[in-house]
Amino acid sequence: MNSLQLILTRLRYFGPAWVFASLNIIVGTWVLYIPQVRAKLEIDDAQLGIALFCFALGTLVMIPLSSSIIDKIGVGKTTLFAIVVFSLLFLIPLLMSTYVTLCISLFFVGLSGCLTDVSMNALVSDIEQEDTIHIMSASHGFFSLGGVIGAGIGSLIITYFEIPVMHMLCAVIFVIFTNLMTFKAYYPIQNKKPKKKEKSYNFNLIRPLLGLTIIAFLVMGSEGAIEHWSKLYLQDVVHITSERISGLGFVVFSVLMTLGRFLGDEISKKFGSLPIIIGGCILSILGFSTILISQLVITIIGFGLVGLGFSVIIPELFRLAGKTNGISSAQGISLVAGFGYLGFLLSPPLLGFLSKIDSLQLSFMALLIATGIALLITFFLKKRG
Repeated sequence: MNSLQLILTRLRYFGPAWVFASLNIIVGTWVLYIPQVRAKLEIDDAQLGIALFCFALGTLVMIPLSSSIIDKIGVGKTTLFAIVVFSLLFLIPLLMSTYVTLCISLFFVGLSGCLTDVSMNALVSDIEQEDTIHIMSASHGFFSLGGVIGAGIGSLIITYFEIPVMHMLCAVIFVIFTNLMTFKAYYPIQNKKPKKKEKSYNFNLIRPLLGLTIIAFLVMGSEGAIEHWSKLYLQDVVHITSERISGLGFVVFSVLMTLGRFLGDEISKKFGSLPIIIGGCILSILGFSTILISQLVITIIGFGLVGLGFSVIIPELFRLAGKTNGISSAQGISLVAGFGYLGFLLSPPLLGFLSKIDSLQLSFMALLIATGIALLITFFLKKRG
């Protein structure tokens, strides 16, 4: 818990961590209104999946551009600029009256979302190196906390907003105001430039990380799917009509993921990375099996089990990647993180197409199978030592 104490006691650390939370407050609020957007535009799950893919496409376009922007502006300034623009842009999708304009607006949201994600992680990394501390895992815990705030509190107050964009506007004002209160301590920070250019990847360097990258792709893909489709699952499969109750799946998932990330470092010290990943996969498989029972209380418990199981997997994958022989920690972590983020972006539209074929129950069955594959790969890695 030392990293959490550092964040809560110094503005220099709390400011960047709050950007992590802010990003998911906005996304968590958006998730609550995905069913209404679908109904308003009269589109099916496959079309919604394509719209979500436009968000992913915007993110992929920004990846090669983000480092240049950070180099020119500075990592501190870019982080504040990106979270403000991201928040404002997310008002637009809720205002769109046609399917085409929804897709276009989500593409631009994806551009700003990627810039926010890259800059805030680079900011925390630079602060860790400057101050010789470790707050990255706890900062990602704040990301999960943001989902709890956005979707959790949002579910409680959603019935008070007749117009969805007014709810989002309140979230945007809150996020921008709080970030303007906390940015001063990190705003002047410039990103560190490498002394010499890193060599490009080759297969001999990537091969030792292949198993870890596949696990990251599958697990973060499942996280992205739950974030976008959990509420629709409760509405379409479990047949929950209440706006407040149908948002509980993602809320419980986020709460237990937050708890797991804040406690994960201490557990890892006792048991080691691979046993923790195995345990997380087993717990998540149990959770997905419970979700598929499709009874309200049991399904919500299932979302919580998946959140707790997934919470420890990604940080441990990064830890293993950073210690892989024959490759630098920066190369290892960036490769695993890149594959994971790709899965996070691609899974929502893929689940939309699976839902079109049969139902969202088939989509969540696919997530169960994906987690099982991740478990088998981890057993193989453990056997190899």
